[in-house]
Amino acid sequence: MTKEKPRHLRWGLPEAPPPKHPYRDTMLIYGVFAVLVVLLAWITGGSVGRAVAIAAVVWAAATIWSVVRWRQRLQREAAAAREEAEDAA
Repeated sequence: MTKEKPRHLRWGLPEAPPPKHPYRDTMLIYGVFAVLVVLLAWITGGSVGRAVAIAAVVWAAATIWSVVRWRQRLQREAAAAREEAEDAA
């Protein structure tokens, strides 16, 4: 009998290339979510003022977190590209 290499599952998703405008796209998506929260409060008869305040705080926190993560990812990719260029030279 031949011993086969054990197969391993890959749990992570492949890295997709970043969009052309990652910061703008992130802010727009979270803005849409915030508007949906306010609309849901209005439709259900909830406090729209409270919904606006909560949506604004969550939008700001999510946007800040995402901008930091995008910046880290873009810096990592730039460093990897520089390293590849140095290795090729």
